[in-house]
Parts: sequence; C-alpha cells; structure tokens
Amino acid sequence: MAENKNPFQNFNDNNNKPKKKIGFYWVYIILIAFFLGSIVFSGTSNSTKTTNMADLTKMLRDGDVEKIELVNGKTAEIYLNEQGIRKYFPNEKPQVFGKTPNYVLNVSEDRLYTKVDEAQQGLSNPIEVIPVERHNWVGEIVSWIVPLLLLVGFWILIMRRMNGGSGMGGGQIFSIGKSKAQLYDQEKDTKTTFKDVAGLEEAKEEVMEIVDFLKNPNRYTRLGGKIPKGVLLVGPPGTGKTLLAKSVAGEANVPFFSISGSDFVEMFVGVGASRVRDLFSQAKAKSPCIIFIDEIDAIGRARGKNIVSGGNDERESTLNQLLTEMDGFGTNSGVIVLAATNRADILDKALMRAGRFDRQIYVELPDLNGRREIFEVHMRGLKLGKDVDKEFLAKQTPGFSGADIANVCNEAALIAARRNKESIEKQDFLDAIDRIVGGLEKKNSVITPSEKKVIAFHEAGHATTSWMLEHAHPLVKVTIVPRGKALGAAWYLPDERQITTKEQMYHEMIATLGGRAAEQIIFGKISTGALNDLEKVSKQAHAMVMYYGLDEKIGNVSYYDSTGQQDYAFTKPFSEKTAEKIDEEVSKLIEGAYQEALRILNEHKEGLTKLAEKLIDKEVIFTDDLVTIFGERPWKREERNFKRRNEEKPEENNEQTFNPENTSIA
Repeated sequence: MAENKNPFQNFNDNNNKPKKKIGFYWVYIILIAFFLGSIVFSGTSNSTKTTNMADLTKMLRDGDVEKIELVNGKTAEIYLNEQGIRKYFPNEKPQVFGKTPNYVLNVSEDRLYTKVDEAQQGLSNPIEVIPVERHNWVGEIVSWIVPLLLLVGFWILIMRRMNGGSGMGGGQIFSIGKSKAQLYDQEKDTKTTFKDVAGLEEAKEEVMEIVDFLKNPNRYTRLGGKIPKGVLLVGPPGTGKTLLAKSVAGEANVPFFSISGSDFVEMFVGVGASRVRDLFSQAKAKSPCIIFIDEIDAIGRARGKNIVSGGNDERESTLNQLLTEMDGFGTNSGVIVLAATNRADILDKALMRAGRFDRQIYVELPDLNGRREIFEVHMRGLKLGKDVDKEFLAKQTPGFSGADIANVCNEAALIAARRNKESIEKQDFLDAIDRIVGGLEKKNSVITPSEKKVIAFHEAGHATTSWMLEHAHPLVKVTIVPRGKALGAAWYLPDERQITTKEQMYHEMIATLGGRAAEQIIFGKISTGALNDLEKVSKQAHAMVMYYGLDEKIGNVSYYDSTGQQDYAFTKPFSEKTAEKIDEEVSKLIEGAYQEALRILNEHKEGLTKLAEKLIDKEVIFTDDLVTIFGERPWKREERNFKRRNEEKPEENNEQTFNPENTSIA
C-alpha cells in the first residue's frame, strides 16, 4: 500500500546538506570566557600568601612590616621590609617584593586598627594602616552584563522553541496562532503516484476524479456543476487512506497543504481556531489547492458530548471555525478539503453534511485480488526466489491490510537476511506471516510432558472438528510450539464471505470449542487453556442473539447501535426479562455447540489420537497430515463424485443438483 522507497535515501540527503553555521552562541562563549579571565587575572599574585592576626602581631613587634593597606575596609594587604623578606622569604630576592603584597588578611576595619595599635605599643616608629579604595571595573561590569545576556539568551531560546525553532526574535511568540500545515513540494519531496497504490481501485477512481476536477475544471462546470468542497476517507487503520492523499499530492499540479488534526490543539485558548483561519487564508491565496487533514477526529468529534467543559471547550471552538471555513457566509471557491479518519461514527453531524464533506470514500480491507496487487507493489525492490507465488501469499493473508502486507514483505526480507540467504523464498514469507499473526516463537519455553500432551490434544481437537464440519474454515497448519502468549496455535484459511449464515457461524463455534471438548474426552477434565476460545465463542453467540436476529425466541430484533452511543448509555435498550432470555439463549447456543463437538470427537476418537500423537512427535502438522488420517473432507468428496458422474453421463443428471446440506459428517 505504500510507495517503495530507499531506506537510505534520507541518510544520504542529510550527509549532502551543508552544515549549519554556529550563530550567536559564540557571543555567549566569548563573554563567559572574558568574565572568567577577568576574575582570574584581577586577583593577587601567586607569591602572595595568607596569614592570621597572631602572625601579623609578631611581624609588627619585630619591625618586619613596611606598610599595611586596608582595601575597601575588608582585606589587609601586608608589605614586608627587607628585614622581613630575608626572614620569611629567604630564598627570594628582595627586589622582587614591594610591588605586590607579601601577605593578605581578611579582617574587619575596627579589629585591624585595634590589633595594630596593641602590637606596636612602645615602638619608636610605629606604622599606620592606610585605607585604600580599589575597584575592579572590568569584573564588576562583566558581573552585571553576563547574567543579563544569559537571561536574554534564555528568553530567545524559549521563544524559538515555542515558534518551532525558526527565527531569532522573541517577538515571534505572536506567531503561535499560525498554521502548521506543510506545503507539499513536488520537486523536492518524494513523489508518490497512483501507481504506488494497489488494491483500492474504487477509492482510487474517486480520488483521481478530484485531481481531474482541479486540472480540468471547465469539463465539469460548463454544465453548471460545482466542484465538491470536501472528501472524507473512511476505513480501518492501515488500509491506505494517507497513501491515497500522498498520491493526490504527487499527481495534482496544485498546491497541497498537509496537516494533522492534533496540530490544531494547543494549550493556549483560541489557538486552534486561529490556525484554522490562517490555514484557509493561505489556501485561498494559492487556490485552486487541496488541504489534507489527517486524523480529523481529533477536532471533529460530535459537540456537546463533553459534560465537564461544555460549550467552552477549545476543541469545539476549533471545530466551529472549521465548519465556518468549509461552508460559511464567506466564499471558499477553489479549495478542496481532503480528510481521513477511522472513526467516522464519532464525527459531528454538521461536519458530515453535504456542502462540507460532499463525498465519503470507504477504504475497506483488500480482497484476494487487492492483496495480490499489494504484494506486487511491495515486492518490487525485493530479491525473490523462484518459488514465491503472489497468488498463494494473497490467499494466506485474509483480513490483512495494506500496512500488514508491507510488514510481511519486510519481515520476510529480514528473516531471509538473518539466515544468510541470497534471495527471499516462499518459506520466509510463511514464517513472516506466522510471526505477525501468532507472535515470536518460544522454542526454549519450559513445558512439562503432561502439559505438552494436553496442548497437543487441544489443538488436535480444533483440527478434527474443523475438518469434519462443512462450514468451518479449512485448516492450513497446527503447531504446539508456543507463540506470543499462546501455548499452541492453529492457522485456517477462511472463506471471504460477504454475508454469513447461521449454520456457518454455528459450525465455527463448534470448531472453536473442539479444543476443550478434546480435553474432556481424553483426560476427563478441562483446563484453563481454552480462555481465548471461550471469549471468542461468547462474543459470537451474543452477536447471533442480540445483533443478527438469528435466535428463534428473541426473534427478528437487533439491539445493535451503529452510532456507538449505546456504549456510554446508563440503560440497556431491553428490559430485564429480555436480558434473562438473552442469557438463556446464549448459554443454550454455546452448550449445544459444545455437545456437538463432543459427538464429533467421540465418533473420530481414533483419528484424534493419531493426530495428537503426530503433533507431539513433529510439533507441526499440515493439511496433508489430516488427509492421511481422516481422508478428504466428506462433502468435498461427494461434490467431486457428483461432478465426475455429471461429466460421464450428463443426460442422466440434468435434473440433479448437488446439495451440500444433505452430506453427512461421518
């Protein structure tokens, strides 16, 4: 479903891009270095030592001090005379001293004067303390400027972060209400075309018509028609809705704006509505153009459902502005809105009406032909072996979306590379499918022999009942090697039906309960291993009774709510008496299926045992093993015989028709 891209393309492009130049951050580095340098070089000399008041008193009494300077009333700088230099610095030359203090002392002004006077009492030539006012202008200026610049730089950085990293000015906070939509560049961006989209022929035709609207508008408007204003892509995840939008961007020769629904949501009030206005103003300036809003349910939820915030919800304001822009009082010609969602049931009704989203394109899961085409797209760049069959792989992947198939191809390539193969073989694709569906194999899991036997009979019970039931899905593979959270697994090849009958659903329930029935027959007791089976059967039985009207007592009544509002309702759409009937019918339906599974397995107990023993021995069995033990499925054999008789003697069978319902299971 996706275009085949070189995974190393972006890596090479990034290497070829010129490196960003370092900007104004160098200014901060230089200022900080200058600040630190001024602090280091503005201090005292390395030859200056610290002292205390007792040593200073001794120096004064011995007459070793030439002068004392009190700097800024805090630091006393002590200069020694030649006598003191010879005494305290005998290894230094006297002429070195005199320019810088020999000792420094941190002391208060009053205490220094008092101690100096006390130490020099009785001396003939006492010295006096010289007060000095000294300023480190460079350090003081830098100490003021650097913090201010750091605050300014931090403010600029915050503004750039809030504005998405563009620009340098702090005033760009006012651009927070600008649209974050990306304008598609057909020359630089990777070009995706409709050739890269497979399995969506009907949806592709609808989208291609939109491109044709913009390329040849006169073809449609000459008869008085109007170009649709909006197209909504609806479908399960992974089916290719965003890929269709990319193909439109690659095919249409008009400006293409792309934005996600969550990009409108912001913590500031009014930002979402402002971004919607800015987006449509840009689109109108470049019309004709296309606006693609991915995951529109982020802002398109039905209004009035939030009880807490009510009508003042920011999301509702954004939705109101979007409704006005799409079809309001002003003109909006030449702008087509393309949106995608997988939750169309929760969108606001005003958004879904004609005049806004005129068309709704349902992108469903691909069928057999669609899966084959998707495999062809994703296998373009793979080195395939000769045994790889796209038709076979398409049959092995029912219910897979385009994203799942892309994952299968990639996983198969990784498995083949892990095994050092030169090409990707058929078995690599099968292992990739098993890996995606069942999970990673746990070959080293500790399972006791008794547990392994129970698991083998459980899986053999599924295989036997499904083989003997006409409408059950045919078996492909059974394994007792643990995968993911499952201790064993069985792979089936379901028929791709558009509608399902009651008999078909009932046979599937019997096959699902075959595992627990086998445990009951062989061991006389049941285990917790059937949890997933019971969950599946219970949901299926409730659906038959409550939704599809397949129960005789409940009748042709359906309690299904397609709008999804029933999940939030405090009351049920039926009475307590009806609820009791539903519980009874569901229990009766499940119990009847379980008894039928017991009957089938009791009739084929010998084949069940052989199949389980083979499963214990090989750990994996396939369809051929079931054919060897049980023979061909009964109605298949009867159908083949009927066709052979009809070919040999067609005149005798003109009025005969084959009826699978008349075929017995035994």
